[in-house]
Amino acid sequence: MTSSSVFTALAPYGWDEAWADTFAPYDTEGLLPGRVLRVDRGQCDVVTANGVLRADTAFVTPNDPLRVVCTGDWVAVEPGGNPRYVRAYLPRRTAFVRSTSSKRSEGQILAANVDHAIVAVSLAAELDLGRIERFLALAWESGAQPLVVLTKADLVPDAVTRAHLVQDVELSAPGVTVLPVSAVDGGGLDVLRAAVGDGTSVLLGQSGAGKSTLANALVGADVMDVRATRDVDGKGRHTTTTRNLLALPGGGVLIDTPGLRGVGLWDAESGVGQVFSEIEELAQRCRFHDCAHGAEPGCAVLAAVDAGELQVRRLESYRKLVRENQWIVSKTDARARAELRRDWKRKGAEGRAAMELKRGRRG
Repeated sequence: MTSSSVFTALAPYGWDEAWADTFAPYDTEGLLPGRVLRVDRGQCDVVTANGVLRADTAFVTPNDPLRVVCTGDWVAVEPGGNPRYVRAYLPRRTAFVRSTSSKRSEGQILAANVDHAIVAVSLAAELDLGRIERFLALAWESGAQPLVVLTKADLVPDAVTRAHLVQDVELSAPGVTVLPVSAVDGGGLDVLRAAVGDGTSVLLGQSGAGKSTLANALVGADVMDVRATRDVDGKGRHTTTTRNLLALPGGGVLIDTPGLRGVGLWDAESGVGQVFSEIEELAQRCRFHDCAHGAEPGCAVLAAVDAGELQVRRLESYRKLVRENQWIVSKTDARARAELRRDWKRKGAEGRAAMELKRGRRG
């Protein structure tokens, strides 16, 4: 099979020259490149130039839960065999990781090689700004660019009320676009399609946030099951049970995920810092470099609270996430974690450089 035919088949799923160069050693072994569409009970569906293949992941399933094959991975898969096996996955550019439980220190990888992290939040229920901040911390830490989508915007027809809700989220999401969207009347969908039309996006949120409806709207077909949401609290049943990768008709790739009840941090220090960037900036003016912003004299953060320039809720949320992250870090293997992060950051930089070069040639 020629390299041009591979590019034609896999380009809609994000294949580029940098991935092709990384795959070259496996090409000489006669293996096929492909991207994992979904993983289920030790097997996965892989899209290749030969079509979608079912493959076993036994050869690349180590004890480390962060090194298992996951949705979004680029893999080297056998062209035949019964069973057929995935022989390796390519080094990840980015990875979205959460803690498996607030009482444990294991990380769980949800999606790999993601460029955009869409945090879906339903306007059918009261906004939980603390949960949004938690999602954003994980998104920033993954290496992806976050985007908050306020779904079911048609349920808030008053423009002034909707604008206030958007502003509330924007204050909790510095540097992040906040977009109200309605899959019912199509409001905001064109802007969202443009935002996710280049690269891979992962769709995150609680059950009942409207993720499956949003995925169907972006794909242009009913590919995801949708069930009714309770009116009393805006919550719904889990309609997506696995993480699924879908090519979008207008360009780009979408990974839909099951509703996440628990969103534990996993080594997200820099992500927390980006979510609370105004607090981090204020902290640089504190009298003591190790100020905990509790009762220390000369604390610029507390002074901002007293002056009404910083919300008490924001400071409390910041303290909570910092404490949680410090606990997780203290329980994990710092050396292995740092090595993994360095690899992801290096691959992410290489991938972005390759994409910029490709765009320059097209221009």
